[in-house]
Amino acid sequence: MSSAETRSLRSPRLFGALAAFALSALALGLGGCQQITVAAMNQITTTKFEVQGQRLLMSGDINSKTLDQFEKVIAQNPDITTLVELDVPGSLDDDTMIKLAYRVRELGLNTHLTATSSIYSGGVDLFLAGVERTMEPGATIGVHSWSDGVRDAKDYPRDAPEHEQNRRYIERMLGDDKFYWFTIYAAPADDIHVMSDAEIAKYGLLTK
Repeated sequence: MSSAETRSLRSPRLFGALAAFALSALALGLGGCQQITVAAMNQITTTKFEVQGQRLLMSGDINSKTLDQFEKVIAQNPDITTLVELDVPGSLDDDTMIKLAYRVRELGLNTHLTATSSIYSGGVDLFLAGVERTMEPGATIGVHSWSDGVRDAKDYPRDAPEHEQNRRYIERMLGDDKFYWFTIYAAPADDIHVMSDAEIAKYGLLTK
């Protein structure tokens, strides 16, 4: 897999679909099916943006096209101050997700979750990019391990280079990497852990 695909299974919904697809493919003697499926999903638009005043509403999986979509919206709407994540199941391309997140922080944008927002995996990582991070009661934040399609993150030694991109990102956004280690042990890549209010507070996900 390329670096963009290495941690591509960061969407619980896609991971389940890929698992079922891979089992069927193996029965037919096909190889590389997960990589092909992820690559195909990165060729279509999976993210939706909608501008409402100074708020940019976002929904859908983050993929290789999402950053370009975001840049175009920002260029046309420079007064946007807050990225509101609605239903963001995860990321199909972690390299793009992290570039997008750094861009959100560079622009000084805030992030917000509504009472009906549901964010998971890479969607949670993106939320951390907000200068101010707020959520309404009722929002759902779900985390799990990343996978390279063969091994989960926790299967690598803590000093393995495979951790570094995501670990360093969390450290830069939150000031330390404790939340990164929490996520990879909270649930395997094909499952999800919904965070409690106490866990959200413990790891400093919100600024208010």
